Amino acid sequence: MSSFSTPKPGASPPNLPWMQWRVGQRVVVRYRKPDGLYDALGHLTEVAPTHVTVNTRKGLVTVPASVMVTGKRVPESPFGN
Repeated sequence: MSSFSTPKPGASPPNLPWMQWRVGQRVVVRYRKPDGLYDALGHLTEVAPTHVTVNTRKGLVTVPASVMVTGKRVPESPFGN
């Protein structure tokens, strides 16, 4: 997985790996919450510099850029949706 880093204040705009992703692609995004790390696995419904939204089996999950740890595109599930 590609690691994402939080930009430092005043730094030039970072290369945002998720901006290379396209709506409809299947991805996994690891993100941090106060109680630990979580993964959002599914198809992208929105890609923005500030967040991504993933349509997971449990519903839509919006992951703010500030809590993203890592992520990557993944192949389609061999079992369907």
